[in-house]
Amino acid sequence: MAKPASNVAPKAAQAHYEQPVSERMRTFMRLEFLYRQMLYNSELETNWAARATIDGLLEILAILSRGDVRSEVHKELDHQLDVLQRYQSQPGVDSGRLDALVRNLIDSRAEVEAIGTSFLQPLKESDFLNAIKNRSAIPGGTCEFDLPEYSHWLRQPHDRRQEDLSIWIGAIRPLSDAVLEALWLIRESAQPVDKLAINGMYQHSMQKDSHCRLLRINLPDNSTLYPEISGSQHRFTVRFLEWSTVASRAVQTGHDVPFQLSIC
Repeated sequence: MAKPASNVAPKAAQAHYEQPVSERMRTFMRLEFLYRQMLYNSELETNWAARATIDGLLEILAILSRGDVRSEVHKELDHQLDVLQRYQSQPGVDSGRLDALVRNLIDSRAEVEAIGTSFLQPLKESDFLNAIKNRSAIPGGTCEFDLPEYSHWLRQPHDRRQEDLSIWIGAIRPLSDAVLEALWLIRESAQPVDKLAINGMYQHSMQKDSHCRLLRINLPDNSTLYPEISGSQHRFTVRFLEWSTVASRAVQTGHDVPFQLSIC
């Protein structure tokens, strides 16, 4: 059996930096961050992980309670469906994969519709969660002597706590899963392009028909630089800063910086 060539270099690890350029994307990315963090902590058995899960749940609830996020998710799913369905008549498209993506979006949209407009009511009406929410505004306000019921709940077996968590997380899961799916499609919609930041600075003006909502910067994973991105849907600027330690303020590099840019 032939051995693979030993001189083929593995693909270098990359660090991804993202910047939303629309309010919808800002909301979606905050939800994604909190949802992933909450799910990670919910699988751990320690009391501290259970506290972190509840904290994440309450932060998600705060975001979902501002504005009609459900409507924004529904609009985004409709938009992604429209984009994908346009590809169905084009030659050279992997019809099997495309059909699977369309089915997933249709299922996600149906689940978002099924939860209705009052899907947050069980969380908002929970005296247990409201007590934690109110005390969380005070530094250390959820410690044992402030919320003995919460401390008692944290001492329950992991399986018992999971019963309650599954109900609370289940209320937001359809919407949160739909956000993750939409963001994945948005990120996959653009291929990274090689760019060069002269003296650590890169500026870009969008084309008039551009529908950018998310910027992605790729750098080598071991880079001492990180990007600072500012701008809007019409134009943006990327400055690459040199980082050394938390005790030293980062400064813009004076060197040319090759990087990859995705305009999603």
